[in-house]
Amino acid sequence: MSIQFIQYPKCTTCKKAQKWLDDNGVAYESIHIVEQTPSKEQLQAYYEQSGLPLKKFFNTSGVKYRELGLKDKLATMSEDEQLSLLASDGMLIKRPLVTDGKKLTLGFKESDFLETWK
Repeated sequence: MSIQFIQYPKCTTCKKAQKWLDDNGVAYESIHIVEQTPSKEQLQAYYEQSGLPLKKFFNTSGVKYRELGLKDKLATMSEDEQLSLLASDGMLIKRPLVTDGKKLTLGFKESDFLETWK
């Protein structure tokens, strides 16, 4: 599997991550997170692949997250409910999400990108 760069084009963090990938000669397929929101099954696979807590997949600084009051609701929701919610709206997913099917990074930290994608 080639590297998938799942992002929202207007997101400044996504732009920084994309610039890093370009500057470092990393080939990737760009996927618009709202137009092609990952399915619940894809998100389940990403979650299992990442080893991260599921709450890390939520874009906690997003408007949608705040509108839905998820800060207080996530703790009482099942994993299945959380995955369904994430799959329902790409704006709820932390971005960029970069994966090659084996490794995965969420958000953009240059040190993580160096370690994972260089």
